[in-house]
Amino acid sequence: MKLKLVLAGLVTFMVAGIAQAQDGWNWPSDEQMEKKAREYNAAYSDYLNSEQFVDATKPLHWLLVNAPNLNESIYIKGVNVYHGAQAATDDAAKKNAYQDSVITIFELREKNFGREEAWIENKAYYAYNYYRGNKSKVPAAIEIFERVIEVNGEFRTPSLLGGYYDLIYRNYALNNAYSKEEVVNKYDEINAMVDKAQANGGDVSQAEGIRDQLIVAMDLIDCDFIEKTLGPKFKADQSNEALANQIFKYSVQYKCLGTEAFSMALEYIDTNKPSFSTSQVRGMRLMQSGDYEKAQPILEKALTLAENDSQKADVHMDLAKIHGQANRKSAARSAALEAAKLDESKTKDAWRLIAQLYMGSFNDCKGGESRAKDYSVFIAAYNAYQRAGDSSGMAQAKSRFPSKEELFTEGLQVGGSISTGCWIGETVTLATRD
Repeated sequence: MKLKLVLAGLVTFMVAGIAQAQDGWNWPSDEQMEKKAREYNAAYSDYLNSEQFVDATKPLHWLLVNAPNLNESIYIKGVNVYHGAQAATDDAAKKNAYQDSVITIFELREKNFGREEAWIENKAYYAYNYYRGNKSKVPAAIEIFERVIEVNGEFRTPSLLGGYYDLIYRNYALNNAYSKEEVVNKYDEINAMVDKAQANGGDVSQAEGIRDQLIVAMDLIDCDFIEKTLGPKFKADQSNEALANQIFKYSVQYKCLGTEAFSMALEYIDTNKPSFSTSQVRGMRLMQSGDYEKAQPILEKALTLAENDSQKADVHMDLAKIHGQANRKSAARSAALEAAKLDESKTKDAWRLIAQLYMGSFNDCKGGESRAKDYSVFIAAYNAYQRAGDSSGMAQAKSRFPSKEELFTEGLQVGGSISTGCWIGETVTLATRD
């Protein structure tokens, strides 16, 4: 490391702890030293103003060694001096030395004037830009980013969070510094800061974009990782809320909903901190496995947690299917109609489901006394399919209509009305299949 190449030996000669004078300037008490300090302070300032950065480093260096608590401005301007100097040289060794000196300037500022919370993010900014491409210095840059969190508890500059993601990635890729699990945990820690920054009105789009690109580049997370790495950890500690949330989030994001790990995490979250999404997904999974009895109360809970009519409509459609499977056809129809009422986009699905309920009701509703009445359920089904815009279903229903002969035999005519009776309870217009 060349961290203190330009400012080598400064700490040895520094005098710390001297109180600032009332005017903010602590000129040396020795007359000759004061004269030189004033001269060098003016000189480096002039060089800086004329953008002669390399020349400015010499008088500034003297001030940092001999009058380290002269005034905080020598550290504020000192960053500009050494940053300008590193940009002004093509010599790689000198460039690295000047960059290291920028970081050291911050350290000397903290030693002599404190107030680290006011400028620590600036230090992180320079460390990222200087060290991100240097395999051996990436860990040092990460330490500075971690210091930001220690001092301020957050990043006040959201764009720096993108740099933090990148440094973790580089340390992982270049130095094999973490396991996959450790990288995921670190990214989750940064994600929490991104969420906080966003909640405070910060623009985190750049940070999120960098994160998403890096996750893809690292190929960090897949269903196998969730099931075989995160799953056993949660199985061993099923009160670990953070891990449950992590498994749930990544399972949804990477479409790994068939794993045991996801099932455990989902059940934990929905039991302890249910939300509409957890209850809905849990209910749907139970439906898919055919456990409708368990699915119903969970979906009814989801209904109480729904935040808008669209979500309520989704749940009513699922409940309609559950009622239908349990042969509670009237309840199924009511739920489907409620879904259509809450969300117009559900109308076609609702009427298709109702049509299917009608189609499956022939054996339940037939009385055996009038074929026209018994087969009228298919006319009701036809009408429902029509409202769903399902021509295939309409054709299927029409094929089960009564025939002209059957209507004639019963003294009925096409265009007349008849009640379906049964749970359907509709009055339909008679039509024939032929």
